[in-house]
Order: sequence, then structure tokens, then C-alpha cells
Amino acid sequence: MADHLILSSHSPRRKQILKDANYKFEVKSVEVEESFPVNMVKNEVAEFLAVQKNKCHQRVFNKGTIITADTTVLFGDEILGKPNNFNEAKSMLERLSGQTHQVVTGVCISNPTRIISFSSTTDVSFKMLSSKEIHFYIDTFKPFDKAGGYGIQEWIGMIGVTSIKGCYYNVVGLPIQELFKVLKDKFHIVPFNH
Repeated sequence: MADHLILSSHSPRRKQILKDANYKFEVKSVEVEESFPVNMVKNEVAEFLAVQKNKCHQRVFNKGTIITADTTVLFGDEILGKPNNFNEAKSMLERLSGQTHQVVTGVCISNPTRIISFSSTTDVSFKMLSSKEIHFYIDTFKPFDKAGGYGIQEWIGMIGVTSIKGCYYNVVGLPIQELFKVLKDKFHIVPFNH
């Protein structure tokens, strides 16, 4: 059934956002290699990866409406991925400290008859973070599953982010306002009865 919603993601944050938006959905996921052409424009990578994930998941879950997403943190022309250890997270946060960066989330929605993708960009500015703040955050919150080495919804976001321009939920991992509009207008799926 095409209106059966499937979130194909390992992210607990995406699951929570969709749940908080009152959607009824199932979580399924498959492992997908996250690679992209080397010469690709960096702010297009998230949407490209979301589409690649969706195509892979369509082969496994060939019915229902599938949502996939990918979030990248851009600092200049560099993508800051998920840190593998304390030192990588520390290096990322030191670079983001006192600076503005972009968070881009690509989303792809498909059912057996159509596929639509889009991306959302949010500018995030950090205050100058002290070494103690960075160490405390990494030791306490272990942000190794988060692009850019931080979660805006966690302590470091509360004390360190001075401004955001764009969608907050995009930074968390799913631009719910845009997703709501696409699901409603293009797939006729709403989180409430008509």
C-alpha cells in the first residue's frame, strides 16, 4: 500500500522528529555505502546520498512510501563527517568554534510510482568554545554518530550556538516543515485524519 510510510534510517533523531510530527511509520534500514563523486559540488552531496539510499532501499522494500535522508556539515568547501574518536571530534569543534557553517540535509521520498528529492540548508554560528567546554561535551555526550561532531539539541548547542538561519530540525537531521509539505502535496500523506 503506497501510503504505508517507511523511514529508512538508523538515526534515532530522525525517528523522533517524525514521531513528534504525529506520522505513523515503520522504521526499516539497510546498510548503504555512502560514497559520492569526488568532483561533486559539496552542497549537493546530502541530496545525492539520500537518493542513492532511497534507490537501494526501494530494491529491498518495494512497496510503501520510503523516506531516506542524509545530513552533511559544510565548513567552507569541506564536508565534516562523523568523528571516529575524541581527537577528531575535538578538531571539528575547534574549527567550528567562533565560526558559521552550513548544515545540509538531503531528503528523498519514493513510492512505486514516483521519487522526489530536495535539500535544506541551515546556517549555524558558534560562539568561541573553550577547551574545557569542548572536552566536557565530547566526554559527556560522545558525539561520534553526528556529522560535524555535535548535536545542536545537546548541551553544546544550548551553550554554544549563537544563531541559526533556517530550519532547526534540519540541523537535528530532518527538515520536517519541507517534508510535511512534500508528503502532503505530492504523496497525499498527512499526519492527521482529513
